[in-house]
Amino acid sequence: MSDRPPSEPRRCLIVGLGNPGKRYERTRHNLGFLVLEQLAEERQAAFRSKRCNAETAVTTWGQTPVLLAKPQTYMNLSGQAVAGLMAYYRIDLDRLLVVLDDNDLPLGRLRLRPQGSAGGHKGLASIIEHLSTSEFSRLRIGIRNEEQPKELADFVLAKFSQKEWPLVDAALEAGLRAIGVFIQDGIEAAMNQFNHIIL
Repeated sequence: MSDRPPSEPRRCLIVGLGNPGKRYERTRHNLGFLVLEQLAEERQAAFRSKRCNAETAVTTWGQTPVLLAKPQTYMNLSGQAVAGLMAYYRIDLDRLLVVLDDNDLPLGRLRLRPQGSAGGHKGLASIIEHLSTSEFSRLRIGIRNEEQPKELADFVLAKFSQKEWPLVDAALEAGLRAIGVFIQDGIEAAMNQFNHIIL
């Protein structure tokens, strides 16, 4: 007899992208992790279990079961964890939302899309590769600032500065609200509410 959980078509999978380990905590590239950690705290959920190379937490939003996941594969291999979770929990593709940082957006700006290219983000590219489709929802949160150096790798792997944190906190709060709308009403409703706000 399989220990696989029963199929739950309405279950949502919310994935935050980042790199595991203390050296990457609270860095720009780990903004997806920050959103998930704050969401788990707000919902009184804990990242207790590890499955499919991801730390996971379980909560509900209204009547909807929600799985929160932080891949532990390192950013460039995030698709391994996401594909494993999608298969194990039988998640419908339209119930997946990936939360990630975006260097092409100004700090704090939110952009939700129902599909699209990776846009140079290697974590997102890995998910597209492993799912064999780009038709899943994503929430991008901007990290670009006016003092950004030419070396992108150093910038995204650095921690937010003290003066950036008020805007980061506002973006985290808006991101949580956007996730709630996605879970309850879908990606189009979330796009309509959050794609045009300026923090």
